[in-house]
Amino acid sequence: MTVPFGGKGRAMRTGVRVAVDLGDVRIGIAVCDSSGLLAVPLETIRRGPGDFDRLAEIVRSYAPLEVVIGLPRSLSGREGPAATKVREIAHEIGERLTPVPVRLVDERLTTVTAERVLSSRGRKGARRRAVVDQAAAVVLLQHVLDSERGTGSAPGEILDLGGR
Repeated sequence: MTVPFGGKGRAMRTGVRVAVDLGDVRIGIAVCDSSGLLAVPLETIRRGPGDFDRLAEIVRSYAPLEVVIGLPRSLSGREGPAATKVREIAHEIGERLTPVPVRLVDERLTTVTAERVLSSRGRKGARRRAVVDQAAAVVLLQHVLDSERGTGSAPGEILDLGGR
């Protein structure tokens, strides 16, 4: 379903989205409301045994329109080893989430932005590290929502899982 907005003939898809910030130590999760207006932090999952099971459990509980995963690119926009690693992990996650589509979206500077926001709010040290991945997922998801609202199409690319 789509909802017109702005009187400019553009439409935004309705439905919850779940955003994922994949870190080496933690996975930050954010969600948005079904109207796609506001992204909020949800949970931080420690990487290790059972992490993708927990992520799949969260996704199932929200029945989202899609899952958005941040794709780390260099400032020039190129994809390096980190992006290759995220693509591989995204495929593994995507297979677990079938039939929910997975969208890869450029996440340049999301963690930097999240760090600045948390720092400005007085979060320091371990308290900041504990939530920075959630905050980065919020920044990523809010970017996706604002971009779709402004252009009528979602940024990034749907992950091709070959045959689904």
